Amino acid sequence: MNAPARILLADDHALVRRGVRLILDAEPDLTVVAEAADGAEALAQARGDDIDLAILDIAMPRLTGLQAARELARVRPGLRTLMLTMYDNEQYFFEALKAGASGYVPKSVADRDLVEACRAALRDEPFIYPGAESTLIRTYLDRARNGGRLPARPITEREEEILKLVAEGHSSKEIAQLLVISVKTVERHRANLLQKLGLRDRLELTRYAIRVGLIEP
Repeated sequence: MNAPARILLADDHALVRRGVRLILDAEPDLTVVAEAADGAEALAQARGDDIDLAILDIAMPRLTGLQAARELARVRPGLRTLMLTMYDNEQYFFEALKAGASGYVPKSVADRDLVEACRAALRDEPFIYPGAESTLIRTYLDRARNGGRLPARPITEREEEILKLVAEGHSSKEIAQLLVISVKTVERHRANLLQKLGLRDRLELTRYAIRVGLIEP
């Protein structure tokens, strides 16, 4: 009998981690061996531990699950990742695929679909939870038929990092220290964000970050 797959579970809510862990540890072929409360911690654990699969919540402090997944795809290309989220929209689905994730599971159906999603990811197969298939495929085919493109990222990965930290209440000096860049560079990115997104101030940036799932309200 093969050893169970080793899973890293990252979510900033301890109750969610506990519930998901109960679901996964009940399966003979899956076991949670590490937990993380934010994206940066998940990234550090996945780099250092012998992990077969990382399950990442999209909206986490410091780094989002998508940001962590992008970095893991660079530093551990063989590691499978799954996105776990309370946000059910096509933008996140396509962003998850672009970040290298094998699948996307809303928390609302985790008890039904997460085990199957884990097994699919470990087989290196994509997983789309059943309720999303018809909507996502129809949207994709409609775009392709009409000559449209996939949803575009309105901001760069660095701007996304800055936006998240601004929305979490960090000052420009704190952001500069966290990202090891100059305060002037932070301010330039912040000004670019306001211009690109058509927003006026920190409050509107925070509202936007909540709306797109970078932080939770």
